Amino acid sequence: MAHVPAPLNRYLFHPVEAAAAFAVYMFFRFLPLDWASALGGFLGRTIGPRLRLSNRARRNLRAAYPEMAEADIKRIVRGMWDNLGRVAAEFPHLDEIEVYGGDGRVRVEGAEYVDQLRDDGEPGIFYSAHIGNWEILALGATQRGLPLDRVYREANNRLVEWLYQHGRAAVEGALIPKGPQGVRQLLNIFRAGSHLGMLVDQKMNDGIPVPFFGRPAMTAPALAELALRHGCPVVGARVTRLKGARFKMTALPPLRFEKTGDHKADVLKAMTQINAQVETWVRDTPEQWLWLHNRWPGGEE
Repeated sequence: MAHVPAPLNRYLFHPVEAAAAFAVYMFFRFLPLDWASALGGFLGRTIGPRLRLSNRARRNLRAAYPEMAEADIKRIVRGMWDNLGRVAAEFPHLDEIEVYGGDGRVRVEGAEYVDQLRDDGEPGIFYSAHIGNWEILALGATQRGLPLDRVYREANNRLVEWLYQHGRAAVEGALIPKGPQGVRQLLNIFRAGSHLGMLVDQKMNDGIPVPFFGRPAMTAPALAELALRHGCPVVGARVTRLKGARFKMTALPPLRFEKTGDHKADVLKAMTQINAQVETWVRDTPEQWLWLHNRWPGGEE
């Protein structure tokens, strides 16, 4: 593929890309939330399974469930795209969703554990995975008085990045771009007592191999490194899609990882525990997890 000059990218392609993203965002924003979710799900399950990217999801499912019938794999892939389409269409409506009370759109279990993290006077980590509508988790923390700082991949297109930031305006806490400068910023605010939100189910090439569905998966050790270094609590939570744009948010009791003096072994043990929890979530609702991440070595890059 020919290299596109940077000025052409910046002054021609980026504005076109941003205009398209803005048009889609505003289209779903003007629809009622339930209508937007339904349309997003329809588009996702209609178009997604036909994309080449779905081959990765099918391969991951065969690796995780060697005995699974092809009909079930097809059903889960279709459900995954339905969920992903809904997440995208619900994104412009994040500021309308009341996690606690409101119209009962979100049922909550374990809110007291979010409160513990908020009130214990020390830094803490709130972790989850790409399950259900994971965007609602940060809302659940914010609306309980717990701002979450989050590390994320900054968009190359500055106009799209603005749209991304605008969509998350209802969530309190810093958005920290990945990279060395972001890591330094993260460490500084964490030492000062902030709380970090992490999605821990993506592949990290320079991570550590940790069991996941019975196979080593390259996993970012940052959660365990921070929790062990600071002795801080770790709370797992997920949002499950019940039906349409209705959800259940479940927070788990805080964990504290044990230090034995063998730091490398402690990190591996902690991340094994975290991966086991994520696996339990995925097995519970496999059609709601994002099977598009290349989680195991030897797969397509």
